[in-house]
Amino acid sequence: MSEEWTPLFPLRTVLFPDGPLPLRIFEPRYLDMVSRCLRDDHPFGVLLLTAGAETGAATGTANVGTLARIADWYQGSDGLLGITALGTQRFRLRGIDRQDDGLYVGRLELLGAEPVVGLPQRYLPLADMLAAILDDLGKLYDELPRHLDDATWVGCRYAEIVPMSLEQRQQCLEFTDPIERLEFVRPMLRAARCETTQ
Repeated sequence: MSEEWTPLFPLRTVLFPDGPLPLRIFEPRYLDMVSRCLRDDHPFGVLLLTAGAETGAATGTANVGTLARIADWYQGSDGLLGITALGTQRFRLRGIDRQDDGLYVGRLELLGAEPVVGLPQRYLPLADMLAAILDDLGKLYDELPRHLDDATWVGCRYAEIVPMSLEQRQQCLEFTDPIERLEFVRPMLRAARCETTQ
C-alpha cells in the first residue's frame, strides 16, 4: 500500500480503466490540481460521489475508484478549462483528508490490473456491436485504442455507455471477473436496444 497522498476528484460518474473522462474545470482547487498533475505527470483519483455535491463538500464516496491521467486539455469558448482524462488503474481508498483549499486527497491501495481474457465465442456479436457504437460516439472514442478481443475491455466499455444507475456502474467497476461483468451488462444492453427500436 502506498503512503503517498493522491489528489481526488469525487464525481457523480464512474470511471473505468482505459475509459475517457471529459471534464470542465472551474473551481480553484481543481484548477490547481490539474496544473500540478500536468506539471508533474501525476494521476488523480476519480471516485463516485455518493453524498454531498461535486462543487462543495463530498460527504460520501465509493471506496473503489480509478486513477486518471490527463491526456488532453483546452480552453473553451466560455473561458473554462476543459480536459480529457483516461482511466488507468483501479484503487481502493484507505484514507481521505480535505486540504485547506478544499481539495480532497486520498491514501490509495492500488488494485491489480484485470487479466486480459479472450472474448468467449458467445460474446463475439457484442464486440461487433460495440465497434459500431464507438464509431457513432465520435471524437471522445476516436483515438481510444480498441481491444475488441478482450472481455475486460469490452465489458468496461459497455459498463460506461449502457444506461444504468450509478450504483450498477459502480458494481461493474468492482467486479473482478470480466465474464461476470459481461453477464451483468448484457440484459441492460438488450433493454436499451428495445427502447431505441420502439
